[in-house]
Amino acid sequence: MSANVQTAPLLAIATVQNVVDQQYLTFTLSGEPYAISILCIKEIIQFGQLTEVPRMPTFIRGVINLRGAVVPVIDLSARFGKFATVVGQRNCIIIVEVMTGEEKHSIGVMVDAVNAVLEIPAKEIENTPTFGTNIRTEFIEGMGKIDGKFVIILNVQHVLSMDDMAALVAERSGNTIDVMNS
Repeated sequence: MSANVQTAPLLAIATVQNVVDQQYLTFTLSGEPYAISILCIKEIIQFGQLTEVPRMPTFIRGVINLRGAVVPVIDLSARFGKFATVVGQRNCIIIVEVMTGEEKHSIGVMVDAVNAVLEIPAKEIENTPTFGTNIRTEFIEGMGKIDGKFVIILNVQHVLSMDDMAALVAERSGNTIDVMNS
């Protein structure tokens, strides 16, 4: 009898989790719609007070002071091999959390504009395409359909991989450090 009592709350939590898993923050980047799961988002802030860091790849715009913590800011457009984002009134920084091993890291993601939080049902999400996108396929979690149009759902863990970005920084600075063991 007590096993049934304990199981009911767990089922309720699982149901709520499934609903939350389908909510995405949509935003624009170089005029194209993208989305990321709200589960990895800490907050959204207005673009500003960015400190540039010398000798960084173009996709690392700099760092911000977020309540005493140094948070790197990544320009997603430049990260995807496009032109660097031109700063305007609607630019935002989305603060996301990514995991590196057992550690959580906060990273700012610079976008053109934040649009809305939308629920995209699982049946409206297509698998990652194997061609026709300007970004690496491991960066894409799926293609969501919203009002008959596609939005690219990003895999934040791959887009903001600390190991991948550290390797790019080391390559840019000419260092031959082993980023996996440093």
